[in-house]
Amino acid sequence: MKIKKGDNVKIITGKDSGKKGKVLKVLPKENKVIVEGLNLRIKNTKPKKEGEKGQRMQFPASLNISNVMIVCPKCGKLVRLGYKELNNDKKVRICKKCEEVI
Repeated sequence: MKIKKGDNVKIITGKDSGKKGKVLKVLPKENKVIVEGLNLRIKNTKPKKEGEKGQRMQFPASLNISNVMIVCPKCGKLVRLGYKELNNDKKVRICKKCEEVI
């Protein structure tokens, strides 16, 4: 999976298309990511104590990984990622457009 926690991504399809956010969690088995502040869902909670009111909680729901693209920190464009081995046999992710390490 090429997208990691902490990456800046932009949503390319769906109701939040065009918005940017930071990846909070990656779910590799399900091929999904959770992006901070985007794809929000509302959950109603019951009151737990007497005299307390119920609440509406907003939380970010997961998105399919094919619906987001990484924003390159160097060139600022939406990019695909590639891999490159450095001279010390370390594998790093690179931007396909500007060839910079991400």
